[in-house]
Amino acid sequence: MSSGVPGKAGSNLLLYLIVGGTVTGTGAYVYKTLRENKERFTSRVTTITTRSQEKESSPPDTDAAAQGKAAPGAQPEVPSHVPFLLIGGGTAAFAAARSIRARDPGARVLIVSEDPALPYMRPPLSKELWFSDDPNVTETLRFRQWNGKERSIYFQPPSFYVPVRDLPYVENGGVAVLCGKKVVHMDVRGSTVKLSDGTQISYDKCLIATGGSPRNLPAIERAGKDVQQRLTLFRKIEDYKKLEKISREVKSITIIGGGFLGSELACALGRRARSRGLEVIQLFPENGNMGKVLPEYLSNWTTEKVRREGVNVMPNAVVKSVSVSGKRLVIKLKDGRKVETDHIVAAVGLEPNVELAKSAGLEVDSDFGGFRVNAELQARSNIWVAGDAACFYDIKLGRRRVEHHDHAVVSGRLAGENMTGAAKPYWHQSMFWSDLGPNVGYEAIGLVDSSLPTVGVFAKATAKDTPKSATEQSGTGIRSESETEAEASEVHVPPGSSPAPQVPKQGEDYGKGVIFYLRDKVVVGIVLWNIFNRMPIARKIIKDGEEHEDLNEVAKLFNIHED
Repeated sequence: MSSGVPGKAGSNLLLYLIVGGTVTGTGAYVYKTLRENKERFTSRVTTITTRSQEKESSPPDTDAAAQGKAAPGAQPEVPSHVPFLLIGGGTAAFAAARSIRARDPGARVLIVSEDPALPYMRPPLSKELWFSDDPNVTETLRFRQWNGKERSIYFQPPSFYVPVRDLPYVENGGVAVLCGKKVVHMDVRGSTVKLSDGTQISYDKCLIATGGSPRNLPAIERAGKDVQQRLTLFRKIEDYKKLEKISREVKSITIIGGGFLGSELACALGRRARSRGLEVIQLFPENGNMGKVLPEYLSNWTTEKVRREGVNVMPNAVVKSVSVSGKRLVIKLKDGRKVETDHIVAAVGLEPNVELAKSAGLEVDSDFGGFRVNAELQARSNIWVAGDAACFYDIKLGRRRVEHHDHAVVSGRLAGENMTGAAKPYWHQSMFWSDLGPNVGYEAIGLVDSSLPTVGVFAKATAKDTPKSATEQSGTGIRSESETEAEASEVHVPPGSSPAPQVPKQGEDYGKGVIFYLRDKVVVGIVLWNIFNRMPIARKIIKDGEEHEDLNEVAKLFNIHED
């Protein structure tokens, strides 16, 4: 007898068919899912069983976990599984490792680095190392900061790290670095990576901090091997060592590129030009040094500063071809000019390393490059990206990709926190800095693009308005270490009656000043020219995103007129 409504038998039959079909479909889906996961489940159980058998087979008096150290021959050279896997051995990866360990003191972290060296800071490679008086600086990699204090380029000495093979067994965990190895394949669903030598490592959580590789010029790429052998793409310790040695052996070096790296290297090599008879040439397509960043008048001033350092600066120079003539290189420019030299340094930008995107199925941003991540720097539920390779969304300035030391530090630190459950969004406005020797430098934040409208407010500099003095006050040579994530708690700009700021006159000596970059009348970027340790104020101004009637008054917040 039917329990349905009288006269609705057809409807009941239809209902049974729908419910039955749904249950059948659900069962099929569950079966399919279980079957697909069976292999992964079996693999994981096998791994755990193998580890247990390895531990049981170890003699009691040499048990690695109990003794806090690994017994020789008791485990493989590379662990088959790690809780935290960091791909890349640069600043972002090291910052993440330190952050993970701070929140989880027993964490076991493995860094896989293509670089043969332990994690180190890159800024001194184009700055302080070149100004060292130590004849063995290329071996010691120790240098005196502008404040006179000495330190190593490495973040930590070898004793800080745990041997890779011991990582699963040390009592309190630690950080291990597998140097000279590259991750070539990433199985996101299986939480496994494969190295270039075929080694496979599974992980619970993974950070991609692969950084970037120096770009080359098409004209040089088309040239033959003879040209390639006389080319330096500057990025790593070995590049610094190679160029330093070359600068002592050749008579002429040409730097192609007018940005931060190219201008820093030009000034560094220019200091050697007078004492060693080395010819240093710098050429670039812009009208002046840092022409893509600084307003024209300040770019022109910077160009003259670089020339005073002994550099033959050639603006508006576009490379057409490079060839070998006799024992020299010949660079032909599109306007017909020719430059003869012995060695070329190409400093024309960075290409984010995103090769893993294909095998991992991760999205690469078509406009900025790099792996697209959310506000927590996540690309997947257990995969994060930090540093040069991360394309993130800035809540004030839109989607961005940043290639500076401070961003690597802060994004790496935040990724490490989020890998241990913090779930914090990335709201930090990273700063960057560039020094043209110990006496001229600047710090910048936000969107600093010379195509934007700018307003500059300048004042006469004092003896303490130099990078050297700034590091003496802060106690560190890596200025973003003292800046960290600080932000002024409040910025109050009083209404003023000062006249509108004017572009400084040609030839004026720009001792110190503030340059505001505007978009829709709102400050979106700030350059502090020979003004240091004021970044928290700049960060607050950009975060507030307000229109300011008088930027002269805003400039006073930086104590620009103090003696």
